[in-house]
Amino acid sequence: MTTTRRQFVGGLGAAAGLVAAPGILRAQTQGVYRIGALCPVTGSGSPFGSGMQKMIGAAADIVNAAGGAAGRKLEVVYEDTQTNPQAAVLAAKKLIDVNKVQILMGTWSSGVSLAVIPLTNDANIILMNTSGAPALSTPPANAKGLSYRYQATNDRFGRAFAEICVKEGFKRPATMAFNNASGIGNTEGFRKAWEAKGGKVVESVVYEPNQPTYRSELQKVLAANPDVIVTGSYLADTTIFMREWYQTGQAVKWIMPGWAASPDLVKAVGPDVVEGVISVDSVSNENAPSYKAYDEAYKKATGQPGQANVYAAMTWDMVHVLALAMEAANSADTQAINAKIREIANPPGQQVFSFAEGKDALKKGKINFEGASSVLDFDQYGDVTPDFGVFFIEGGKLNRRYVVKI
Repeated sequence: MTTTRRQFVGGLGAAAGLVAAPGILRAQTQGVYRIGALCPVTGSGSPFGSGMQKMIGAAADIVNAAGGAAGRKLEVVYEDTQTNPQAAVLAAKKLIDVNKVQILMGTWSSGVSLAVIPLTNDANIILMNTSGAPALSTPPANAKGLSYRYQATNDRFGRAFAEICVKEGFKRPATMAFNNASGIGNTEGFRKAWEAKGGKVVESVVYEPNQPTYRSELQKVLAANPDVIVTGSYLADTTIFMREWYQTGQAVKWIMPGWAASPDLVKAVGPDVVEGVISVDSVSNENAPSYKAYDEAYKKATGQPGQANVYAAMTWDMVHVLALAMEAANSADTQAINAKIREIANPPGQQVFSFAEGKDALKKGKINFEGASSVLDFDQYGDVTPDFGVFFIEGGKLNRRYVVKI
């Protein structure tokens, strides 16, 4: 069961009456567990957000078709973060205070997740995100242990970047970082990992967002004569500084996160500009039956292969983890669900790859749900460690050459 924003707005008058009468609201929502899908439909995350939303809805439909979780049907209410912390806070407040959602899932950028998590903590509900900022793992952000991250931390990305530099033979890396938790987290994670290997970063620049040009920052980095530039960047800013770099004619390689070095970047600047750029992103659990089910659902919903949106695989998994934890707890209570998440996702236990399979196996004992996005073994901070795909842009296409495990 899913609720679109249009359907919700159409019922605002009735909703206002229910808010004024909490007893009526509770009575009408018995047997329903309400999910707030808070994804980046517009803004920097827009290439991924719509697919992320669609997979939350598709996974909820699968759970409902299997009888629901803990005797409850899942209902989804959708909002757009706009990939903007201020807009995301307003949307989160609406979901929590008006829609009375019992969990938020799908926040993408670190800035958004860090802005929203105080609200979920205050409401004592779980936040499931795909953000990278290390600050999401520990207090004060995760003081209540209610945050679960389905993407690698920026520190883990940085370690992957360092492994790639070693493999590709780079000796003089420099870094350029967007001034937010994610951008700086990526390049700082790289610096720490590179220095641990005995290397040195020859220049580091942090730049501000929404600038028409990055020539001065770029010139500072290029003046250090690096053989590779590692970025913590997004699509819009990367588009600008890649064009400006190409015009300089200075030979240098680039390593970028996949959300920046994407097919949309190729379209924006042309294949010649980005030829040879190394794009790094977490890769899904592609050999698992859970991935096959996700891939089929994603193709049905979007017409694209599941590999086109690794974040959609993560939101697909969010719903499955939630539903299996509810089933294991036989409860819709946040604390009861929270206590079961690692139990159903981490070993030991019978490996399962779908909600229906897990629901049945829970009658016999412990389970270990293997997700579409990764094996989903949550550590003490609620973080997972996916594998990293290393893609080279060649002839305008992203070709995966190898996978890095850290």
